[in-house]
Amino acid sequence: MRFIEYCCKEGKKWSVFLLFFLGLSTMTAQDTIPVIQPIDTTAVDTTIVDTIVIRAVQSKIRNIPRSVNLTNPIVSFKKTKARTKEFRQFQVPSFWHNENVLKINFNEVAFVNWKAGGDNSIAAAGNLKFVKNYKFRYIQWDNDLEFRYGLNAQEGRKVRKTEDLIRLSSTFGYRRDTLSNWYYSVKANFNTQFSNGYKYPDRTTPISRFMAPGYLFLGAGTSFIPDGKKFNLYISPITQKATYVLDQTLANQGAFGVKKASYDAEGNVIAPGENVFMEFGFLVTNTWQKEIFDNVFLDHRINLYTDYLRRFGNIDVDWELNLKLVVNKYIQTNIGTQLIYDDDIKFDEIIADDGTIVDSGGPRIQFKQILGVGVAYTF
Repeated sequence: MRFIEYCCKEGKKWSVFLLFFLGLSTMTAQDTIPVIQPIDTTAVDTTIVDTIVIRAVQSKIRNIPRSVNLTNPIVSFKKTKARTKEFRQFQVPSFWHNENVLKINFNEVAFVNWKAGGDNSIAAAGNLKFVKNYKFRYIQWDNDLEFRYGLNAQEGRKVRKTEDLIRLSSTFGYRRDTLSNWYYSVKANFNTQFSNGYKYPDRTTPISRFMAPGYLFLGAGTSFIPDGKKFNLYISPITQKATYVLDQTLANQGAFGVKKASYDAEGNVIAPGENVFMEFGFLVTNTWQKEIFDNVFLDHRINLYTDYLRRFGNIDVDWELNLKLVVNKYIQTNIGTQLIYDDDIKFDEIIADDGTIVDSGGPRIQFKQILGVGVAYTF
């Protein structure tokens, strides 16, 4: 007000204009603070629900099927048992399957003042087998290494050999998809023996030795290997068979199919016998393992081979059939047979004292049967 009175007294012209502007601004000004509406306490905050849920009371089951096991949902530790086995940490699964088995079979007979007579004897045979197989999707690789050796000691005679084998087998297979059980396969198989073999009671002239003979099969074909079954069928139309006779004395005799030595009129060797005999033919092998009864296992293995170049259709046979009766984890009974026929394995001609031929020799069917009770250890 003092400012207005001052402006009037001084009579300034511009003061009249200022007063007019201030009055107009007061009439048109707006309040920037919003007006707070009062709260209506009579209103009810609610939601209208038009769905009614009715929970039915569960009724007790009257007829309970035999296959249903109803348990009381109560947490209890009364059935908890203490740990009896050593805790093993989790291991990453491997696509390799390993199996190492050592078996020793015994057979013993002893007599003391036995009126019916008899000779004391004891026999033992060892079998060491290593299996290492790989399988993942399209690839399967089976490897098998086996050693066998057995001896028999009887009262009144020297120790004799009853079992002798070294065998190595490897088969590599590839399939195009995981639904098929047929594989494109290549196979290598080798077998020989440890020590000299004799035609008892003669112990001076060996009829077989280490790598005399030794057999090597190399070929390619197809394999049928169904999943989850210990069954393997291998068919190879192209297989090379090599027979090794590294003992020169046996090679000169033409043993096991090799070309024998040439002699002059005085019996001197002109051309020594060959140490290797090669064949090319058709090979079929089959292995099968199955539990036929409780704790009774069947193990079957057969090799069939025929040569294209010499006499096609003349089949060499090597067939093993074994039964394993498991008593417990360490004690087993084994019953086994083996049948061999090879046209290249010829027996000597037998001539009587008067010069007549008693036995013309030639190839024969070879048969072996074993029965033993022993211990087995898997590691």
